[in-house]
Amino acid sequence: MDNSLRGRTVVVTGGTRGVGAGIARAFAEAGAQVLACARRPPEPPLGGVGFAPLDLRDPPAVRAFFDALPRVDVLVNNAGGTPYRPLADADAERHARVIELNLVTPLTASLAAYEHLKRSRGTVVMIGSVSGSRPSPGSAAYGAAKAGLENLARSMAVEWAPEVRVNTLVVGMVRTELAHLHYGGQDGIEAVSRTVPLGRLAAPSDVGAAAVFLASDAARYISGASLLVHGGGERPAFLDAATANKED
Repeated sequence: MDNSLRGRTVVVTGGTRGVGAGIARAFAEAGAQVLACARRPPEPPLGGVGFAPLDLRDPPAVRAFFDALPRVDVLVNNAGGTPYRPLADADAERHARVIELNLVTPLTASLAAYEHLKRSRGTVVMIGSVSGSRPSPGSAAYGAAKAGLENLARSMAVEWAPEVRVNTLVVGMVRTELAHLHYGGQDGIEAVSRTVPLGRLAAPSDVGAAAVFLASDAARYISGASLLVHGGGERPAFLDAATANKED
């Protein structure tokens, strides 16, 4: 099947670096007109990708941004993230800001883009995380937000059908320019990679390819779905502790 999105307009929030840049590039390579929005421009610029400054935590600015666009066919809600922060090490207000960025801003952007998407019979792709479906120590507010995001997407898929499709990419560990902050240097990245069944962390382009698929006509009957992009997941810890079938 042809995943080409030639002639369609795609907005990628947080599309200037890391996973977001990989998503923006993938859509540009599929022939789409791509606009990345974030607080700061990409460095270096992304070939074939436009940029618009936008603070997604400012709902009036988000509405004005989408109102000014002539058309939107695809919205990728990618903006998000969190530092490592145990719950008891910060106050509730700081954790609430993480939830705002990872759950409230995708809702804000989706509502602002809704009339465009309804007219174009478009699609929304939420960028979720495996943190939303397992314990997430050190990033509990982030995990809670991503769990909520997946549920939000399923509800949106029902409410906005049949004009708008809504799906979630449930993303595992990704090797970006900031991966060393999470996993350590090259040795740490390689050690973590060995815990993934496919033997490596995802590249941003892997997530981008999956997003292009969900937005394409190849996925025209897929809505309300969660697509796992995690290289096979995590090996269950009990397998390494169990003694059955181990040599003495």
